[in-house]
Amino acid sequence: MNIAAIPSPTTSVWHLGPLPIRAYALCIILGMVAATLLMEQRLRHRGVAKWTSLDMVVWAVPFGIIGARVYHVITSPQDYFGSGGDPIRAFYIWEGGLGIWGAVAGGALGAWIAARQIGLPLSVFADALAPALPVAQAIGRLGNWFNNELYGKVTTLPWGLEVHEMDPANPGHATVIDGEPVTKPELYHPAFLYEAIWNLGVAGLVWLLDRKFKFGRGRAFALYVMAYTAGRAWIEILRVDEANTLFGVRLNVFTAIVIFLGAAIYFVAVRGPREYVVPIDAPDTAPEPVADSDISQVDVAGEDDSRKMPTAYQVVSEERFRAYQRTGVLPPAEPADSVPASVGGSDADEPGPSRPADEN
Repeated sequence: MNIAAIPSPTTSVWHLGPLPIRAYALCIILGMVAATLLMEQRLRHRGVAKWTSLDMVVWAVPFGIIGARVYHVITSPQDYFGSGGDPIRAFYIWEGGLGIWGAVAGGALGAWIAARQIGLPLSVFADALAPALPVAQAIGRLGNWFNNELYGKVTTLPWGLEVHEMDPANPGHATVIDGEPVTKPELYHPAFLYEAIWNLGVAGLVWLLDRKFKFGRGRAFALYVMAYTAGRAWIEILRVDEANTLFGVRLNVFTAIVIFLGAAIYFVAVRGPREYVVPIDAPDTAPEPVADSDISQVDVAGEDDSRKMPTAYQVVSEERFRAYQRTGVLPPAEPADSVPASVGGSDADEPGPSRPADEN
């Protein structure tokens, strides 16, 4: 017995009366919340009104979940339509099985719809989301740990993973014999943990490079895609769960390579500075303040709500954006210490315009 082995939970579902509380769902929800908070702060620093991220989330999340499940079912059809498969289980999302590329495709469609409604370039959303999405993925991967799934090949490494035999007659619980949960005889690579750690590294890399180079036009998101797929390819090789293969190699490895190349081409071919936005009806120039005036005292409380919650945005240079903030054309910047560092407050110097509390 390896005393340093990583144990696995024996339970992945709890019940509050008739209501099942599933660890997999909780991990996904926590990941979504973390990503939304991170993206929200990055959007504010680019001039987007407060909590516009929620307008995107209500479209992107449902589309992303549907896309993720469809991708999983298409790439693992044997579980549902093969010999002994049960087609109705294709809808049992709580049992696990979400494909990241389906989530990205579906989420992108939902985000595009939201961006059209808000009047905001999709690339602004994408670049704000770039370091937040891998954080959500890292948290979501813990759901695989609770489900005793997505582990890798047998290993003798000290951090090998203990895996329980799950009870098909009691979903969400390990098989128990003589009062003890049944554990597989070998230890396995914790592939889910490798990916979670890799994703956190990707988030840090994208955040640092974007802070230094101020990527725009979707290049920060392309950087995330490149970094993520580089890790996903080698992690896929470790996994032993059933999957479609091509020439003996898991299909997801080829998918990761193709998407990496596409993102790399986009990153190199597309150029442009970080995109800052202001309301579409903002004046063409930002007048300089009166000498010795205190811009922090500019009264925006009585201004038209359309100014605070724009119907659409226009992209401007960083210099023009800062001039708008400096001269009071945009609402005064919030104090820097009002933005929690834990949700990306140091991504930029100043946040963007605020949304009125009673805005629907």
